Amino acid sequence: SNVSTVGRSANMDTGERDFLNTPPMKTVRFGGRVTDMLDKQQRGDSTDYELLKHQLTDPDIKDAQIINWLQEFRSCVTQLSKEHEQLVYSVLRLPWAERSQAVVDEYMSFLSNLVTAQTVFLCICVRMVVSHFTPKRVTICEEGVDISDSDDEDENLPRTFERCHQALQLISKYVPSTSRFLLPILQENFPFIQKSSRTLECYIHNLLRVTVYLPVIRRDVLELIIGKLLKLDVSASRADIEEAEENVTDSQRTEDLMEEGLFDMDEDTPPEHLPSSTLMAHPEAEKLDALMSVLMAYIKDVCHINGCLHVDQTKDVYRDLLSVFDKVILTTHASCHVQYLLFYLCSFRLALAEAFLDHLWKILQNLSQPAVLRQAAAGYLGSFLARAKFVPVHTVRACLDLLLSWIHGYIHNQDGSGSPVCCDISLHGPFYAACQAAFYTLVFRHRALLEADMRKGLEFLQGLNLERVVMCQLNPLKVCLPAVTNLFAAVTRKYQVAFCYTIIERNNRHMLPVVRSSTGGDRVSANTNPLDSFFPFDPYLLKRSGQLIEPLYQKWEELCDTELLPSTKGLQGSRDDEDDFLREETPKTECIMGMTPSSLDSNLQSPSSVGSPRTGFHRPF
Repeated sequence: SNVSTVGRSANMDTGERDFLNTPPMKTVRFGGRVTDMLDKQQRGDSTDYELLKHQLTDPDIKDAQIINWLQEFRSCVTQLSKEHEQLVYSVLRLPWAERSQAVVDEYMSFLSNLVTAQTVFLCICVRMVVSHFTPKRVTICEEGVDISDSDDEDENLPRTFERCHQALQLISKYVPSTSRFLLPILQENFPFIQKSSRTLECYIHNLLRVTVYLPVIRRDVLELIIGKLLKLDVSASRADIEEAEENVTDSQRTEDLMEEGLFDMDEDTPPEHLPSSTLMAHPEAEKLDALMSVLMAYIKDVCHINGCLHVDQTKDVYRDLLSVFDKVILTTHASCHVQYLLFYLCSFRLALAEAFLDHLWKILQNLSQPAVLRQAAAGYLGSFLARAKFVPVHTVRACLDLLLSWIHGYIHNQDGSGSPVCCDISLHGPFYAACQAAFYTLVFRHRALLEADMRKGLEFLQGLNLERVVMCQLNPLKVCLPAVTNLFAAVTRKYQVAFCYTIIERNNRHMLPVVRSSTGGDRVSANTNPLDSFFPFDPYLLKRSGQLIEPLYQKWEELCDTELLPSTKGLQGSRDDEDDFLREETPKTECIMGMTPSSLDSNLQSPSSVGSPRTGFHRPF
């Protein structure tokens, strides 16, 4: 009869059974029923109990057998206590997610009963589900040697992920506190960043999917993911990515030339060049590109319903992302790409962009914030205003009004302090960062400010009183990045709103003063940029995710010859496809600090309140 029972149970793959009301069936096995084994184990006889654990790990176990086990365990779930943890673990590890729908349904019923009756097993159940968030590894062995260890290309992977999310939703339905225990498990199971792109893509995709039905943990999940991506971002410097791409280009060009020489091509046909690959040459950059694409797709999908922006959901995503920005992005120096998640989100609606600018402005003028964060906020403010095409001219004008009013208030307070004023970054770092943000914005957006109405535009520039800023004793032109000051000088000279060249020449003739370092001792610099300049929205280098950024991005437009002095005309290159105005305009004889230095300068670790006046001038954007 047992054999016939197995034959009948083998037909259960159709999924037509009512599992909740069907009693457990007998099948061929050793050791008897689960309830009997548990009773014997309770009396001290563990033989059948150990045999049961062994049978549950059988790699050749059939669907019918899995269903039978699950039904039996479901019927005696109240007998399973903490001492049966290993047995429960074996049941949970049964290969259910890739099996028939009948197995999946029975497994779901077992999970529901288990977490409801025995909450002590909640975490182990959640861990089991999360363990399926990455593709399994498949090792190919040939003649006793492992020749590959690659990701499983199972076409059923999306179905497996879908079932896992159904299971997690079911658990959270029966145990509302699941979300509290879930986050540490997601953190523990996060794959090493050195794992393959596909493994990381799958895991991050599944984490983001969890936030759709458990939005209470979205902020923490975003912080977890973005923290990992920042490590990748910082490890792949801008210079390294550009060098890798140039090497690939040079290599491809050589191959093309060799190919032209080896084959007799029709002279009337121009040589065909392979289309540029969407893959990044730098391995970390390629991985980051894939993961940024996943996050941008998530942001777009969550914020839009049937192609239309859902304002309330978008605001919620913005708040969560802004919180993550404050905690991990703003405090990370020299990241090149991760911050573009906010850039992309802000492009959905002008109110978001203005809210972001207002947030940065509040950090800049907040004396309770560390100076290094206030300076970083100024860098973000200037870079965002300069580069975001979706920020209109009237918003740029309002921001410049705020910046220059604060800068003038700072100068006024310093002049009236009765103490000697000197060019000292450790005392005035946020001031210099604000000046550089204003100069940088004007260099990029001066045409937009003037083209609509030249007369009103000039009146606006004159009303900023830039001459007072460049002539003040704090001497910001001495501290700001030389490329920025040179272009700012060219623009302000053309429109006769400030005259900077006399001050620049005088600064170049003198050594920079000794700058006090917060770490002790003095340091002397000549012709350098002691302000640790960071323009977070420098050109986006990643190819696939960059396709979403490109239409939103303001590229650098070279100044025409009439805007430049003879000494800078010769520096103009023919880099039509590059966007690095710093290289174009910086005198080659000057030794300057790079745009994105690899580490924070020690002089930025100064107290935030020294020398910074309180300002009552504020209005929201």
